[in-house]
Amino acid sequence: MPVTHESIGRDTPMGATLRHGGAAFRTWAPAARDVYVVTAADLTAGWTHWVPNPANRLVPLGDGTWAGFVPGLVDGDPYLFWVRGPEGGSEGFKRDPHARELAVHPPFPDGPCLLREPHAYPWHDTGWKPPAFRDFIVYQLHVGVFWGADFETPRYGTFLDVMSRIPHLRDLGVTAIQLLPVQEYDGAFGLGYAGLDYFSPEMAYQVEDPLALAEPLAVANALLAEHGRSLLAASDLESGPNQLKCLIDLCHLNGIAVIVDLVFNHAGGGFDDRSIWYYDRQAQGDDDRSLYFTRAGWAGGKVFAYRRDAVRQYLIDNALFWLDEYRVDGIRYDEVTVIHHHDGDRFCRDLTATLRYARPDALQIAEYWDWDRALPVTPAPAGLGFDAALGDGLRDALRSALAAAARGAGAHVPLDRVRDALYPPPGFPDAWRTVQCLENHDVVRWDYDGHRPRAPRVPALADPTGPHAWYGRSRTRVATALLLAAPGIPMLFMGQEILEEKPWHDDIRFWAQFRIGWDALATDPARRDFLRFVQDLVRLRRRLPALAGDGVRVPQVHEADRVIVLHRWVEGEGRDVVVVASLAETTREAYPIEMPHPGHWHEVFNSDVYDHFPNPWAAGNPGGVTADGPPGAVYPHTARLRIPANGVIVLAREG
Repeated sequence: MPVTHESIGRDTPMGATLRHGGAAFRTWAPAARDVYVVTAADLTAGWTHWVPNPANRLVPLGDGTWAGFVPGLVDGDPYLFWVRGPEGGSEGFKRDPHARELAVHPPFPDGPCLLREPHAYPWHDTGWKPPAFRDFIVYQLHVGVFWGADFETPRYGTFLDVMSRIPHLRDLGVTAIQLLPVQEYDGAFGLGYAGLDYFSPEMAYQVEDPLALAEPLAVANALLAEHGRSLLAASDLESGPNQLKCLIDLCHLNGIAVIVDLVFNHAGGGFDDRSIWYYDRQAQGDDDRSLYFTRAGWAGGKVFAYRRDAVRQYLIDNALFWLDEYRVDGIRYDEVTVIHHHDGDRFCRDLTATLRYARPDALQIAEYWDWDRALPVTPAPAGLGFDAALGDGLRDALRSALAAAARGAGAHVPLDRVRDALYPPPGFPDAWRTVQCLENHDVVRWDYDGHRPRAPRVPALADPTGPHAWYGRSRTRVATALLLAAPGIPMLFMGQEILEEKPWHDDIRFWAQFRIGWDALATDPARRDFLRFVQDLVRLRRRLPALAGDGVRVPQVHEADRVIVLHRWVEGEGRDVVVVASLAETTREAYPIEMPHPGHWHEVFNSDVYDHFPNPWAAGNPGGVTADGPPGAVYPHTARLRIPANGVIVLAREG
C-alpha cells in the first residue's frame, strides 16, 4: 500500500506506531539516499527480494530521519525497511531498530518485523509499587534454562515457563527477579549478551504454537484467580511481547519486582546484513561509518558511538521503553566500565537522570569494575548517577574463606578479609548501594575453553568431595547467612536456594551437565532442608529492618577460632541485630561475644536447626542470651553463646 506523508513530522515516534487507520513509520538513516517501508502486499519474492517502488518511499525530515504513514495496517502485520546508501554504499533490507517483535518465519535473521499495539495486554497489576531500593532481594535467572524440565529432547524454557515457577519464587520470599538479557540475539545459545534487536523479545523464549498455549494459559489464570483478577483469553498470549508482559504482570501480583539486563556497552557478535550494523548502508571498511558503532570492539561485538546524539537517544529510549511498555522495576546495565572507557560518561549521566525523572522508583544498577568503584553511584556531575553497583568484595572474601575451610580443621581461614568486605566500599554514599552475591551468571558459568566452570558453585567450593554432605551444606549455610545479613542488596543465582552444585550454561545440548536439579527436591532431603533455610533467612531479613539498614560494624574477628561477629542496626530504632558466624568444625561452648547493649537478646535464627530439619540436637541458645558480662575490646557488654559448628546464630533485641 502506498505511503502517505500526512500527519508525519519530527514528533512522530521512532520505529513503527499503530494509529487509527494504519501505521506511522520513522527511522534514522542520515547518509541514506532513499528509505522505503516494505509491507507484505509489496513483496515480489517473499522477504528475499524487493524492487524499489517510489510509492513506498519515506520522506526525509531534515534531521537524518525518514518518515511516512501506511494506511490499512493492523497489529501483527509484517514490515521491513529498504535502505539505499550513499554513492559507494549498498542497498537492501534492514530490520527496524525499534521493532517490538520479529517474526519467526522465515527464521532469524531473514524474517520481517511485526507491528504490535504497545498497550494491548490487559494488565492486572494496578496499585503495584516496587520495594524501596534497600529492600530489594534479587534472584537472577536465565529464562531459557531456569525452568529446566527434564525432557528427553531438551528445549529452552519460555517466559510462560518462568511464570509457572512464580509460586516457588513467592515462597522463597525474594522481592525481585533479574532476568538475564531477554532481547533477541543471534544463535541457539550465548547468554543473551550479543543482541542487535533491542526492542524485540527473544523468539526462543516465546510459545509460537497457539495449541501449546492451553497449559500456560491455565497456569496464568489460576494465578490471576488467586488474586481475584479477571482471566486472560488465549488471544492475550499470542504475541511474544504479551507473554513477557504476562510474566511481569503476575510477578507484580505476587509481590515480585522485575529487573531487566540491558547491554549498552556493545552490541552484536555476528552482524547480519539486515541488522543495525551500517544501518544507513554507507560503504563498509571504516567502522566509524557503521552509524551506531565505532571502530572499538568489545566481547566480539562493537562499542556504541556515544558521541552521537541520536545513538545516545536510541539507548535512552530503549531503557524508557522497558520501563513504560513492560513496566519493569529496574535495570541492570552490563559493563558500564566499557562505556566509561569509551567516552560514555555523558551518556550515563543523561541516561540515569532521564530515567530517574520518568520513573524515580526504578532501580538502576551498574556493573562497574574499575578502580574508582564509587564513580557509578556518585551523583552527577562528579559521578554517573546510578543507584547501585555490583560488588565483588564480599563475594570473593566469602568464597576465599570457604575454600580455606574446605582444606580442613587446621587450615587458616581469612576472616579478616570477610570483615573488611562487610563494610561499604570507599566512597559509597549508602551501605545498601552494593549488590552482593556469592554466585552469578559470570562467576559459575561453564568455560568451554578451560573445560571447567569459571569458579565452582558454593556447595562444590565448600566441600569439593561432597557438596551435599555435612561439611558442604553447613559451610554453605554460613556463607549464605552472611550474604543475607550483610549491608547491600543481596542477590541469589538460580538454583542457589536448593544447594545446586552443577555449573550453569545456556547450552542445552549438554542438558544433564548444566540443568538445575529441581526434580531432586523430591528425593534429596539436603536440598529441601536448604530451601527451607533460605526461605526462613529471607523472611528474617524482611522482618528485621536492621538487616537492610545502613548501620554496620564487625566488633569481633577471631581467625584462630574461625568466628566472626556482625552488628547491624537502623539509627535511632533500637532493634539491633547481632550475627555470630563460625566456620569451626566443633561447637563453641560459652563463647564470649561482644554486645552493643545490655539485657536480654532473643535467638531468632539458628542455622543448625536446618540440618535434617528440624534438628533435635541443634546447638544453640533456646530462649536467647543475656548481655551482662564484662566489657569487650569494642562494646561495653558481653554475652556467652553456644555456637554450632559451621553455624550461624542471629540475636535480636526484639524477636
